[in-house]
Amino acid sequence: MLKREERREMNERFWKMFKRSMRKVHSVSDKKVSWIKYPTEIKHIYLRLKCDKYISLSFDIQYKDDEIRELVWEQLCELKVVLEDKMNHPTQWNEKVFTKEGLCISSICWENHSLSFYNEDQWEEIISFFRSRLLEFDEFYQEYKDILIHLVN
Repeated sequence: MLKREERREMNERFWKMFKRSMRKVHSVSDKKVSWIKYPTEIKHIYLRLKCDKYISLSFDIQYKDDEIRELVWEQLCELKVVLEDKMNHPTQWNEKVFTKEGLCISSICWENHSLSFYNEDQWEEIISFFRSRLLEFDEFYQEYKDILIHLVN
């Protein structure tokens, strides 16, 4: 197991490498994007990249108000076929997941259990996985985000 300082150093190196590889990659809207902090433009909705024993990208709906979270979830379920057609990776739909803090969220997730952050030889593959999923998701999201924005505003 890595010490905290070693893990922090690995994190810094990996995300620096990721940022460098994505620097010239633009959204389908032709805007420059901070891919690590993907701009959903909706409060309490996030696109998260996670690296640990396995790799995942998740689209998390984190409203404290269950009715709003459920409304957004229902709309995404209506778009499920479209989203899954854009993504070239199996999609997990988790209507109710509880965070460490006990908050109930909904999450759509793409995972790769064959890649590990702790194996630096796999970092290029991890970055490739993230790049592919991010671009696929971005194509979907730029086309349908206005529906979600109008839903919560």
